Amino acid sequence: MANIIGSPERYVQGRGILGELCKHLQNIGKAPFILVSESGKGRVKEPIEKSAKEYNTKLSFEIFQGECSRNEIDRLVNVYKESGCDVVVGIGGGKIHDTAKALAYYAEAPVVIVPTIAGTDAPCSALSVIYTDDGAFEDYLFLPKNPNIVLVDTEVISSAPARLLVSGMGDALATYFEARACMQSNSPNFIGGYYTITSMAIARLCYDTLLANGIQALVSAQAKVCTKALENIVEANTYLSGIGFESCGIAAAHAIHNGFTAIHETHQCYHGEKVAFGTLTQLVLENASPEEFEEVINFCLDVGLPTTLEDLGIHEIKIDEIMKVAELACSPNDTMGNMPLTLTPEIVCDAIIATDRLGHYFKAKRL
Repeated sequence: MANIIGSPERYVQGRGILGELCKHLQNIGKAPFILVSESGKGRVKEPIEKSAKEYNTKLSFEIFQGECSRNEIDRLVNVYKESGCDVVVGIGGGKIHDTAKALAYYAEAPVVIVPTIAGTDAPCSALSVIYTDDGAFEDYLFLPKNPNIVLVDTEVISSAPARLLVSGMGDALATYFEARACMQSNSPNFIGGYYTITSMAIARLCYDTLLANGIQALVSAQAKVCTKALENIVEANTYLSGIGFESCGIAAAHAIHNGFTAIHETHQCYHGEKVAFGTLTQLVLENASPEEFEEVINFCLDVGLPTTLEDLGIHEIKIDEIMKVAELACSPNDTMGNMPLTLTPEIVCDAIIATDRLGHYFKAKRL
């Protein structure tokens, strides 16, 4: 099997770039099918319509129903085929991105991804995470290619709630550690090959950028201003993490996230928040050095990522529920098997409990 790195055909990031959407569409489509939430449409419609007028582009907006599920994808495929459109544009957060990519795949159309938050690494990948209509993890849909264009307006992202940027940092935090685990176990990546030295370097750069710019970017997001630190974190959350995870692979952190979707109380948390706790648990499973673990957990505490089960909404720890999380995380169709260790649900359950206690310990040290 070859060493393969995947990426979108074009990545465009900058202030006010949403107003150039139709300019960037010119080579792939003239009639965009824009998938967006009801609230998101109100925020992005004006600059897009201005761009459409300049480039004589016909727009069709479709409201996303809230879940990247098989039923929603099937519904959208039918609507798209009747619309006369020739390119899919997904504007919003991770579930809209994944739905737009799946829609484009089944409709045999090009796709443009436009994040309005830097909350996940979904925009750049050739992957859609499929959930049930109720929001529980169901499966991964592996796509034959990455998006044609990823268009990131940092002015839009800087005005989004700061918690979403932090969630993106949580998702990005896993990238290097899961890449390292896949390298050690010689596990394949998401695109039918193995890591390259470039993809491993990107994964490491993602982590280094979080440490160097995370706190400053959080402060900028809280003030709703676009600084160089915020620009760097947007790129880390979106591009570096996206290329890093897809081209290197994922392991325990995301598997544990998927397990937590079975506990209703955690549904209040964003994807990256649960992934951050999964990253800490992965480090416990690996028996990471005290220095490394402290660096990661202190970063989480600095920016406000979860370090305890209580932070995830679990106020009463029930061992049978945590064991269910561990069992799902260790299921054959998930990525726990990419760890360079032999792990059982019992071992993972114990590691989750230990991570929770460590989280309380490090929080107490700050009092």
